[in-house]
Amino acid sequence: MELLVEPVEVWAAGIPDQPGGLATVLTTLRDAGADLQLIIARRSPERPGEGVVFVTPLQGDHEMRAAAVAGFNITQRQHCVRVTGRNQPGIAAALAEDLAEAGINLRGFSASVIGTQFIAYVAVDSEAEAEKAASVLKAV
Repeated sequence: MELLVEPVEVWAAGIPDQPGGLATVLTTLRDAGADLQLIIARRSPERPGEGVVFVTPLQGDHEMRAAAVAGFNITQRQHCVRVTGRNQPGIAAALAEDLAEAGINLRGFSASVIGTQFIAYVAVDSEAEAEKAASVLKAV
């Protein structure tokens, strides 16, 4: 199976858990020219009234400055690998199995299919684990 496997930097920001909380930070990034490929936003159950948004990629100084103004930082506790390839039934299970067999504990896993292609984001706890995950997935 031919997969494209590459590390990605994930940026995170706190957002108010209210109408427009997400829109405000995404508008800032859009206005800076960001072409985001992944956005995950959720409430923070441990902090009522707050949420968090994760995005990737941010490229260039202009986008990164705008992100900093909007409260984004590169995640220091979460390291991520993007995997893309031709979709087939069970691909997510196969990737998860290969990572499990290599002893890699996942912090997060997101995947979707568009047309005939899939894209998955595998999050782990350290840069070393991300490198190991990338190595495992490149060998699939």
